[in-house]
Amino acid sequence: MGRVSAPADPPSKSSRPKRSPARGTGGRSATPGPVPGPRDPRPVYTAGGMAAAWAAGVGLVVLLTITVIGWAAAPHGPFGQDIDHVLRTAVQMWLVGHLVGFGIPGGEIGMLPLGLVVLPGLVLYRSGRWLARSCELPRLRHLFRAALAIAGPYAAISGTLALIGQTEVVQPSVVEALFAGFALALVAGGMGVLHQLLNDKGIPKRRLLEVVPDRPRSLLAGTLGATGTLLLSGALLVGIAFALDYGEAAAITGQLAPGLVGGALLILLQLLYLPNAIVFGTAYAVGPGFALGTGTMVAPTGIAVGPLPLFPLLAALPDNGPAPVISLVALAAPFVAGGVGGVLTQRSAPTLVGEAAPMWGFVCGVGTGAVLAVLSLIAGGSLGADRLAEVGPSAWQVGLITALEVGVAAAITAWVANWAYLRRMRTDAAADGDAATESADPVETGEGLEADAATADASASGREDGAGSGREDGAGSGREPVLTLVKADPDTYVAAEDVDAPVLPAEDRGDVDDAPEPNRRASGRSAWRSRLPRFGWRRRGAPDVGDDAEELYGITYEADPESTAPEGGDGGDSGDAAPREPGR
Repeated sequence: MGRVSAPADPPSKSSRPKRSPARGTGGRSATPGPVPGPRDPRPVYTAGGMAAAWAAGVGLVVLLTITVIGWAAAPHGPFGQDIDHVLRTAVQMWLVGHLVGFGIPGGEIGMLPLGLVVLPGLVLYRSGRWLARSCELPRLRHLFRAALAIAGPYAAISGTLALIGQTEVVQPSVVEALFAGFALALVAGGMGVLHQLLNDKGIPKRRLLEVVPDRPRSLLAGTLGATGTLLLSGALLVGIAFALDYGEAAAITGQLAPGLVGGALLILLQLLYLPNAIVFGTAYAVGPGFALGTGTMVAPTGIAVGPLPLFPLLAALPDNGPAPVISLVALAAPFVAGGVGGVLTQRSAPTLVGEAAPMWGFVCGVGTGAVLAVLSLIAGGSLGADRLAEVGPSAWQVGLITALEVGVAAAITAWVANWAYLRRMRTDAAADGDAATESADPVETGEGLEADAATADASASGREDGAGSGREDGAGSGREPVLTLVKADPDTYVAAEDVDAPVLPAEDRGDVDDAPEPNRRASGRSAWRSRLPRFGWRRRGAPDVGDDAEELYGITYEADPESTAPEGGDGGDSGDAAPREPGR
């Protein structure tokens, strides 16, 4: 007796019908159904606001933690009384991380640590990737809209924090906060969106360079190479100088007596100012040098500085007087950078016009000068009033001298590299031509010469009528083009040439004047067509016509190979004359 389930037993999962979610109920069905699908994508601007708020909040939390640690390590009063100062200090540090300057009584603070920009940059980068995953961005061209969706709200948050961080002593610039927040979010957030889109679509990152035209791509490669070489020289200069004066740096640290927590924060502060020091060292290698206050100079022409704050990183500065001889080796850095930039510019996009290569090399130098001018502008600034009102390199001097030194070196290097490339290309082409000539020359024997003479006589007799031949250089080949016109429809004719057809005697080809008018015109054009490579052509829009075409309009110079082929020659295809399919 079979087993029968009771009506109250629930049906098995395999027999349960699957139901789609009912419309108009927010994607939910009244009865249990399958597992719901993925969540609908968020609107771009909604997700951009959320990403901007998350990035600003994470940055504030990190800086607030550092501020609390510093407050705890220093002498302080009750936390309840200082909580307002701690929060405002964290907000001010957040603004400093975006390179937002602020005013103080009698002056302003504009020289800010470039290393602190890394924190908001990384957070915004992660926010951009989250936005790309949360929204539907089908095309790469939607990248700019997604970056704007982050940059707009982030700039508004930055401006609001600039208002919150103002005190009687410190006055952050609201305009700089708006501009800096928008620019940083646009660049860092846009890079995050781009990275996520490339990963989702499976596009290699190197394909982005293939989209850029050759000349801008070559200038970008040359400018980045030259700029990187200069910054590397600046980093080596700072590192060697600090290593030589490490004892003085340790003595300054001992005088400060920061303690364990304060020492860690002091090391962190020096690391944050290290990018500024690298830019200063690059300005020294280029030539103009930099200033550490009004009336001071640190350059290859001499050192003249006054009293400086107790900061261990400043121990790398040389003593007053002539510049150390070993530091003058750094003056070769701009010319080395120009050589690197010129080679990269030429290698990415060689030019066949030799006179144009130096011009593009000089343009690479101008671009490098512009980049160094911007870095000098943001790395320097003011550190207060009076004597420290001018700190850092002069942006216009560094940019101009870099453009001249790197540009001239890059122009010469690009010209030499391009000349070597063209010379090698001509040599390779000549070698290939000689090899092709040697492989194409046959070994001529007595029988071969007699055969060529007989073929030439037959071709000459076949061209007595002028227009019917259509091959001017075929005397020694024994072949000529064959023209076929096939009627595909009342207004379209398909023409094809076959250069492999055998040459027929003049008496077997007939008089071309007996042919209908379309074929006479085609036969008259066969001379210039014979100079082209073998190909099949047809009027645009005409369909392909095969060997099974029923209508033939005109004359086809093709006959039975058994009756027309010369003795000992290739018999060709057997069979009666038939229209030939247009060649491909």
